[in-house]
Amino acid sequence: MTDSTTDEHGTILQRVVFPVHGDPQALPLYLDAETWSGVDRSDEGVEVLARARGLDVGDGGRRPLRLSSYTGLTLLDGRRGLTVPGGRSISLATYFSAFPASYWNTWTTLDGVVLRVSTRGPGRVIVFRSNARGVVQQVDGVEVSGEATTEFELPFSSFIDGGWLWFDLVAGDDPFSLVEADWLAPRGAAPRVPGTATVSITTLNRGDYCTRLLREIGDDAAAVALLDRVLVVDQGSERIVENAGFAAAEQSLGGRLQVIEQANLGGSGGFSRGMLETVRDGRSDYILLLDDDVEIEPESVRRAVTFANYCNRPTIVGGHMLDMYDKSKLHAYAEGIRWSPFMWGPFTPDRHDFTDSNLRQTKWMHRRFDVDYNGWWMSLIPVETIRTIGLSLPVFIKWDDAEYSLRAREHGYATVSLPGAAVWHVSWVDKDDSHDWQAFFHARNRLVAALLHSPMKRGGKLWRANLASDVKNLLTMDYYTVAMKHEAIRSVFDGPEQLHTDMVDRLARVRALGADFTEAKVMRVAEDLPRFPAREIRSVATGMVDPGPTGVAFVRWMLRTIWRHAVRQPVGTDAPRAHLSYQDARWFQVPEHDSLLITNAEGSGVTWHVRDRRRFRRMLIDSIRLNLRYRRQWDALRRRYRAALPDITSLETWARSLGRDE
Repeated sequence: MTDSTTDEHGTILQRVVFPVHGDPQALPLYLDAETWSGVDRSDEGVEVLARARGLDVGDGGRRPLRLSSYTGLTLLDGRRGLTVPGGRSISLATYFSAFPASYWNTWTTLDGVVLRVSTRGPGRVIVFRSNARGVVQQVDGVEVSGEATTEFELPFSSFIDGGWLWFDLVAGDDPFSLVEADWLAPRGAAPRVPGTATVSITTLNRGDYCTRLLREIGDDAAAVALLDRVLVVDQGSERIVENAGFAAAEQSLGGRLQVIEQANLGGSGGFSRGMLETVRDGRSDYILLLDDDVEIEPESVRRAVTFANYCNRPTIVGGHMLDMYDKSKLHAYAEGIRWSPFMWGPFTPDRHDFTDSNLRQTKWMHRRFDVDYNGWWMSLIPVETIRTIGLSLPVFIKWDDAEYSLRAREHGYATVSLPGAAVWHVSWVDKDDSHDWQAFFHARNRLVAALLHSPMKRGGKLWRANLASDVKNLLTMDYYTVAMKHEAIRSVFDGPEQLHTDMVDRLARVRALGADFTEAKVMRVAEDLPRFPAREIRSVATGMVDPGPTGVAFVRWMLRTIWRHAVRQPVGTDAPRAHLSYQDARWFQVPEHDSLLITNAEGSGVTWHVRDRRRFRRMLIDSIRLNLRYRRQWDALRRRYRAALPDITSLETWARSLGRDE
């Protein structure tokens, strides 16, 4: 009963689960430490864990210690249970354990949920709800003892704009154990479809990550029960089938795993191959797209498929993104498009830390967010949607996921980012892909997506945003980035027909473009640095928070700086004269130098930026000319790309590009 999707009481919508590994970083996503109080500092379990987290527990006595509240990870009893020590309490008001009632109320056919809690020992089970403003109210509560199973019928009567449901456990004098708990559909409430899914993972030389991900899915019987196949589209030179962990991953999936090897066509090529194979196979109602560099809470697979089954119409169901190396941090909760500059971005705070503020304390998380798209780190797409609107836009990487959801919405298919379904992704905190070779794809694909979906006349302020970005890059002597963005615009003028063939060699051409630019090369070790003349390279690191010039001062600074970069002869460019850390290399500080080193975002190397006034003038003129050109031609380009969209995203065209047109 514990691992099935449906039992004699109805469909299990969401299991209450706990991490097998008991990672203290991840525990705030499952258990609410804030509700523990009066922790005995002399408790050995508290002391060991607190000291491991760098906390001072003092000498004896009693006081609240928030981070030491997970007193003893031995309280967790496997995947489903835990024990609350006598006289204490714990709350399940957490990301993975609470029930996002507003999302189920809005997007599914259900009008309520049943909470079933199985316990052992004397204690109290208390049920709470919140509203969209984060106001918490007690809904119900019962005293139990011995072996007990309690059910609570909870209607969706007040969850239009937001709100969650959860329960707390309060122990009596003796320990109180949770055996298991489930959120179930009301009896007689049938799903729209009893659908199953195919998982599709695109991988490129990340065998260790990918095989671990496969094992995580395969080791959860409840997740595997809803899967028909697991496809791995391997586009790398290091074959995943030769990875040391592959055999165990294959065995865990019980014959469901299939590896497809193909040339590197980027994320859009890999995921489109998964879509194509899933449609042709004909067994699955959904395809679940996953990045290869993620860890997953496998219960998320169950929740995404089950939620999609109960949706009142076919719906794309996305999962959230957590930080793989700082597991309590939430990166992406709800994302959308700012239409005038046509730029993606979050609706919610970035890098929210559940250790600092859990669900009960995070008021913004109690409202429901309706998103424009969900990243393809985890996204469940109905096969019906694929048959209707086609496969990914053939753009290699970047904007393919956002464009797909925008296209789907135009055909009546919404996207929902479902709380409680998530992956831990390799963080982008130490990445800055707006300056390396990916800048080409950022620029081109953003412009293509805007031509296809922007509601603004002539693209709104997109041209101004692009021009401003070019000026900033030019002033920071990042000429390679500007060259890539200009090449991106020129490729858009070439039309949509060349996008499929462009996937094959565009990456090589973009990288080759960097040969003419000093700042395109990352110098990773001392031996990579040129043999500069023996003079001091000054390190500029003030540590001061400076917002930069604003208002009239900004206008004066900009005019003076553009004049300097365009007219004045640079001085001492034969070697770097300064070194700026990544966080100090801001748009108003870098232009004060003619030659300097800048540390990259991940701290693994430096790039050498050298002022070139001729290149600055030429590129500034090109930037103005190119951005004004697509603005003038917007309507014609828009018609051309929209007319071509059904063909370039069709199963037939993609099959030819993938060599699967038999």
